[in-house]
Amino acid sequence: MNHIFSAIDFQAIKNNPNFKEDSVREVIILPLLTSLGYQEDNIERSKTLRHPFLKVGSKKSPIYLIPDYVLKVNQSYAWVLEAKKPTENIYEGDSVEQVYSYASHPEIRSNYFALCNGLEFSLFKTLDTSTPILYFSLDAITYSWQELTQYLAPDRFQVGKSFSYQSHSPISRKTFDYSSRPLLELIEVKKQQAKRHFGVHGYFTKQAWNVVAEYIKNFSQLGDVILDPFGGSGVTAIEALMNNRKAISIDINPLAIFLVNSLISPVDFDDLSQAFERVKLAYQEREPQTKEAITKALNTYPYPEGLKLPKGSDVATVEQLFSNKQLAQLSLLKHLIKQELNENVRESLLLVFSSTINKYNLTFHYTRSAAGGDSSVFRYYRYRIAHEPGEMPLMKIYETKFKKLVAAKQEMEFYVNKKTIDNATIVKGTATDLSFIENESVDYIYTDPPYGKKIPYLDLSIMWNAWLDLEVTEKDYQLEAIEGGTIQKSKQEYNQLIAQSIREMYRVLKFERWLSFVFAHKDPEFWHLILDTAESCGFEYVGAVPQKNGQTSFKKRQNPFTVLSGQLIINFRKVPTPKAVMKANLGMDITEIVMQTVEGIIAKNDGATLEQINDELIIKGLELGFLDLLAKEYSDLTPILLDNFDYEEKTELYTIKKDSKFKSKIDVKLRIKYYLISYLRRMERDNKSSSFDDIVFNILPLLKNGTTPENQTILSVLEDIAQRVGDDNWRLKQEGQLSLF
Repeated sequence: MNHIFSAIDFQAIKNNPNFKEDSVREVIILPLLTSLGYQEDNIERSKTLRHPFLKVGSKKSPIYLIPDYVLKVNQSYAWVLEAKKPTENIYEGDSVEQVYSYASHPEIRSNYFALCNGLEFSLFKTLDTSTPILYFSLDAITYSWQELTQYLAPDRFQVGKSFSYQSHSPISRKTFDYSSRPLLELIEVKKQQAKRHFGVHGYFTKQAWNVVAEYIKNFSQLGDVILDPFGGSGVTAIEALMNNRKAISIDINPLAIFLVNSLISPVDFDDLSQAFERVKLAYQEREPQTKEAITKALNTYPYPEGLKLPKGSDVATVEQLFSNKQLAQLSLLKHLIKQELNENVRESLLLVFSSTINKYNLTFHYTRSAAGGDSSVFRYYRYRIAHEPGEMPLMKIYETKFKKLVAAKQEMEFYVNKKTIDNATIVKGTATDLSFIENESVDYIYTDPPYGKKIPYLDLSIMWNAWLDLEVTEKDYQLEAIEGGTIQKSKQEYNQLIAQSIREMYRVLKFERWLSFVFAHKDPEFWHLILDTAESCGFEYVGAVPQKNGQTSFKKRQNPFTVLSGQLIINFRKVPTPKAVMKANLGMDITEIVMQTVEGIIAKNDGATLEQINDELIIKGLELGFLDLLAKEYSDLTPILLDNFDYEEKTELYTIKKDSKFKSKIDVKLRIKYYLISYLRRMERDNKSSSFDDIVFNILPLLKNGTTPENQTILSVLEDIAQRVGDDNWRLKQEGQLSLF
């Protein structure tokens, strides 16, 4: 570009005491904004606030500064610019804090704010005011122009997101384009159809294997490196290997590492079977059944002693989770397995042993089905002694589990064997420190992190880690990304750990590659954390997709109002010049928009589940840019749902209360505008336009509230916010009144 200030003598400006804010605005800022591509309609000057204070906790701080310019894209506020005289500091200090207070105010909520003193220009992200993300002298603007436009040009802001879907067909390597992969629609779960993941060993959460496989195939190619920094039971790693990719799986829990390594370790099946028979025969010959034999075994073979269980457990230590008979028999079985010399065979048999423990302890709760049930940690997330603990013979359990392991290894053998095992890297470590992975060396990340205080993994793994002699250190507890747990981590500590893990994921991922972040938390604050952290790293948000995860869990059946049975998969792309999600101009109170969204999804489906309502609100918050406000007001939707809607236990559906009308007071035209903007913004990403019939077909079900608007009403609102393309297609206006209120 030509230097836009080539005719200006900046030394003269510096020495001119009469060159003040008004001169900066006229001589410097207006040409700058014009060169960036802003027209008069994009610029709002000296916008005053209806509520000129900023609330921090319970304290309200007045805002005195009214910046010179608020720059708009599609009538949403993109960034704020303040002019200062040349002698003022625009790198740090009071001026920066004042502009930040204005830019972060609920009536503005811009992504960026900037200051210009006629000699220098500084740009800050509203999420972090510690240092500018861009700072340069105006006489050297040529060298910073490309970076400046990548941040602030009008076309660098995205307004809403859309979805393009594909069927799950094979991808041609010749036509594979990482940068433009489509999002997958909801996938039917086939949870129990993979022997490698079902029946071998229990774990607290497992992603549906076929869902993970479809995502891997959609976002990566053969031979690519797939990372899961919260690897858990290894579904991502194993499906990467099963689809001819390389896998890196990391977890802080040594039990998770043991499960994955022992499951994928190649074995000779004859050697494995012979070892199993040796152990079985030796055990049957020496099985302690009498009181004397049990006492002798307890004095002969080691078993966990004195290891404390977390608060809330029914007993104090691990050995109290077992009867003396169970301790004696398990310790003998483990001793016999440890005698096997072949490492992979020994580890495989220990995996069978570990799985057996799940059904051979005092916390095992039977169900009506034969041998059905689980240890209490999988049902209640705590060590709860069963009223009638199971008494199935140990060797019968062990034999059953051995058969399941063999079936799993045989299923994987073609893809996971001695020739391919080097494609797997299974590491005990923390997602917050991936320093052993080089910068920009990973092709795709699919990960399912812990959800706040839902499951304290290390606490609930104590029983297995103790029997397997797997060490858990104090540092492991400190780095575990959970809320609560043994050391009672705060929500802030959890947030910091998740945020740091996202930063590390950004570092190791290649450009033009994808991160699929699975999450199932009701509190919008966590979603806001993910989006803000990802954006601050440089990720570009592309879209979120609701995804079921198989059968309804016991925890969900016990707590239908508070536990989510599904999840959202939020997809980001790492690109050199990411577009920031625009924040909608909603004002300070979003109660109406929450009620509107909830009633809309209930009307559309003639009743909605907690999952459907949560997904709709989170996705709308992401698309329309009010997730941060949602996080502040509604950490839990349950109270507002129970207060305002009926709940049917059999169907698990919320419905409009009997003999009552929709409560949200939004005028029908505003309802229409809300859904029109949302729908048309979804179309923008793929450069699609929609016919009027398509528009009516998509939004009319959402407007059902006793009075169905006429097509003419929809058309009148559409003409206000959109423009015709061709004979009967429509797209959002680039300029025009698009604010919701």
